Amino acid sequence: MNKVQSWNIITLFCVLIFGFAIATLISPDTEYSETENRTLAQMPEATLSSLTDGSFESDYEDYLTDQFVLRDEWIALKTNVERLMGRTSSNDIFFADDDYLIEAHTDTFTSDQAETNIQILAQFVEKYVGTFGTDHMTVMIVPNAVDILHDKLPAFASPYDEGEYLEQIEAALMSVARSAYSDSLLRGIWFDARSVLQEHSEEEIYYRTDHHWTTLGAFYVYQAWAEEQGYTVPTADSYLVETVTEEFEGTIQSKLGIHTVTDSIELYLDPSDPYYTVEKDGSGEISYSLYDYTALETKSKYDIFFGGNNALTQITTHAGTGRKILVVKDSYAHCFVPFLLSEFDEIDVLDIRYYNQEISKLIEEEGYTDLLFLYNASGFAEDTSLAKLLY
Repeated sequence: MNKVQSWNIITLFCVLIFGFAIATLISPDTEYSETENRTLAQMPEATLSSLTDGSFESDYEDYLTDQFVLRDEWIALKTNVERLMGRTSSNDIFFADDDYLIEAHTDTFTSDQAETNIQILAQFVEKYVGTFGTDHMTVMIVPNAVDILHDKLPAFASPYDEGEYLEQIEAALMSVARSAYSDSLLRGIWFDARSVLQEHSEEEIYYRTDHHWTTLGAFYVYQAWAEEQGYTVPTADSYLVETVTEEFEGTIQSKLGIHTVTDSIELYLDPSDPYYTVEKDGSGEISYSLYDYTALETKSKYDIFFGGNNALTQITTHAGTGRKILVVKDSYAHCFVPFLLSEFDEIDVLDIRYYNQEISKLIEEEGYTDLLFLYNASGFAEDTSLAKLLY
């Protein structure tokens, strides 16, 4: 290679590196990625404290990663190259059988946050089990697809066994029982959703392109939970199953920047069309459906359930049971809550990630008869807002 060729390569390298860096800096920042269904990092403020404690550098790195020019195109190129090279995973996502894209959740369940959240939940249960009683308080942590659909993973894939983490949560609850009650008293609080889903692992109980379980998966778990609670146990024939879209591309596919397959979203509708009202975040605006059909016109089609995440959604029904439930949840609960309409006069759905008032005050003032804590396993392990449960 002569000197001219060497300088040409150096010049091209500099143009690519500095050109993209300059383009990133001068391009308008994007606040929200519809492709990934999340808010993107913005330029952090440089303060004396952020510069000295290193947080500015960390936040600035996140900013550059999120705002890099042609970011989506580069992600797609990276994924396609890796697939052509025969890689079985990319960006901590497995290319699994039957066109499933399954998140590995590497390091999620062994982090300090994951351990802290177990202790917070145990304290929360200890604080309120006397209020609700063991037969009216349920903790339901739903395993992710990487656990239940393990047989679909590529050969030699060895993700963390979520069952171990779920056993740690159950053991923490049993520790509460041994310190204040009998073992049997709290045993009914823990609901084993994992065993239910394992029985149906050959069915479409998770989306192929998204991190959520499907309405079918939620239905099977609701059936088992309703039987345990002594409620009316529905059959599939109890509902009108409506496929509202067959063009859903979820968040996992978006992380890879590619198009593989599309998913269907189903609603399980009560053919008797029960009357209920819905109010979100104390706005005073009343609606008459849990479903936002306008979401089907967007990338975030899963937002048909509840219109997405809200701090507090309050549902009033004509069930006439005298029961009122508080559902503390992440978005896995969105396709589960509609099954509760016939069993509770009032259903309050609380997302503590967005709720900034005292939860103890809410529980005291609203006079709930039942409480359901419903999260997916990785969402629970990663949630940094769970400490709000204790206030």
